[in-house]
Amino acid sequence: MNEIDLSRADLNLLLLFDVVLKERHVGRAAERLNLTASAVSHGLGRLRRLLNDPLFLKTPKGVVPTARALELAEPIADILARTRRIIGSAAPFDPRTSTRRFVIGAPDGAAAVFLPPLLADLRRTAPGINLSVRHLHREAAVAELDARTVDLTIVPLDDVPARFAERMLYEDEFVIATRAGHPFARTPTLEHYCELGHMIVSVTGHPHAYLDDMLAERGLSRRVALTVSNFMLALALVAESDLVAALPRGLVAMHGRRFGVRGVTAPLPLRRFQLRCIVPKVAMMDAGLAWFLDALGEAVRRHFEAAALR
Repeated sequence: MNEIDLSRADLNLLLLFDVVLKERHVGRAAERLNLTASAVSHGLGRLRRLLNDPLFLKTPKGVVPTARALELAEPIADILARTRRIIGSAAPFDPRTSTRRFVIGAPDGAAAVFLPPLLADLRRTAPGINLSVRHLHREAAVAELDARTVDLTIVPLDDVPARFAERMLYEDEFVIATRAGHPFARTPTLEHYCELGHMIVSVTGHPHAYLDDMLAERGLSRRVALTVSNFMLALALVAESDLVAALPRGLVAMHGRRFGVRGVTAPLPLRRFQLRCIVPKVAMMDAGLAWFLDALGEAVRRHFEAAALR
């Protein structure tokens, strides 16, 4: 077998590939790389000849990767991560001086729980670290990680593909959220529960949740008077109405008091769930990201320990 001539290869082309894959747009990729759009197009041309594939196809909104480009995404990310680790070993990651930005994907109900303790810790130990949070639900978590639009996701995902590393962040359960003084708090029976107007958090707006299936098994039903797309809006609306909603206990415990909302134990068993940090395995070679995962886990652990002591 003839040895491949690596002199034809250019590590910068792999970086260009990675950025175009993330941005799905030549112009935006050029801005991120501080290049002209024509320079990016020229680099893509060299990559296409080198890899014998179109790699990215033009669309009215930008570019889309070919099947071959998607196959190459993970090994190229692996090469870049290893290269960054080698180069970065000369200047180890120092959270006290770093100005790095980490991008987290999470549903708002989880972000509202882990962000306050995390920000408090970062303010003391890593004041230059910056965060971006992308609102997403578990159905989109794997796609966002594969597209590398986020560094990590925090979602209640049980079936995590083998190419990702996972870490349990905290466990939670649903409670029935009501406004202060709501009569349901005095008589939290199943019969009373079914008589109430309900709100559910639904990304699609579909007025059906697993709780409706549980009620149907008992020959019961409820009226879903309102659906909303995020948990914090549900918390605010519960405070100003007679509607009730099944919301995460951690969310209600942290933010319910300022909204005038309390959590009532449900009159039927609601499922518990685990919020997991999920990252590509290759990314765990990144010392900065590994530190951030530890810092996040420690901040959340201390928060829940302190809450248990109250």
